[in-house]
Amino acid sequence: MVKNGAPAIFKLLANNLRWNILGHLTHSDMRVQELSALLHQPQNLVSYHLHKLHEHGLIVEHRSIADGREVYYGVNWGQIRNEFKTTETELHPGLVADPGAARSFFPYRVLFLCTHNSARSQMAEGFLRDKSHHQIQALSAGTDPLPVHPNAIQVMAEHQIDIHGQQSKGLEAFLSQQFDYVITVCDLARESCPTFPGNPVQIHWSIADPVSPSGASENHLQTFRATAAELEERVDYFLFGIRPAGKADP
Repeated sequence: MVKNGAPAIFKLLANNLRWNILGHLTHSDMRVQELSALLHQPQNLVSYHLHKLHEHGLIVEHRSIADGREVYYGVNWGQIRNEFKTTETELHPGLVADPGAARSFFPYRVLFLCTHNSARSQMAEGFLRDKSHHQIQALSAGTDPLPVHPNAIQVMAEHQIDIHGQQSKGLEAFLSQQFDYVITVCDLARESCPTFPGNPVQIHWSIADPVSPSGASENHLQTFRATAAELEERVDYFLFGIRPAGKADP
């Protein structure tokens, strides 16, 4: 039986500007000035609605590691999923989709970029390759490459994904290649991302670098696990957001 009154999330997102802000953030993490330009709205108005979304836990903030004065906003996927699951089951249990259902994908080419290509981009590459059952060609590179971090290898092994054979690569090797998507997983890489041929879709995920010289090794490993969990969630939603093979554009 449907309860009286619309769920709070529907009331919050009934505002068109908030809905459009959230829609843009499901595609890429952005700064307030970027959202303002995309939506053709005053920056103070966009900031107000970002505050409302953040207040209700639907978005998260990440201060840029490249310029501490800048703040990136991104979707809190877990909170939104829980909110919508509640409304789905309340309206009708049959609306809850099976995320484990087998799907086929076009052979997209996706490049993940970060600074050192030692952790975040390597893990993202492994997740996308595995979750697309190798149908998508996942690659990664760094603006200042370093060897793949052993903690990244260990944490991905905990997910039954073997990345020990992946090599760190410089961005220069890919500048002339065409990709369908270029995904930056580092603020530094995003803010210095070059132009690629073929006009690929560019997406940014503002994810903190798990590689830190300080702290106990176990805490360091926990940081890698948290980063892997965030990347896995991001990759899952990325796959749900792209057109699968055999399905025409709407």
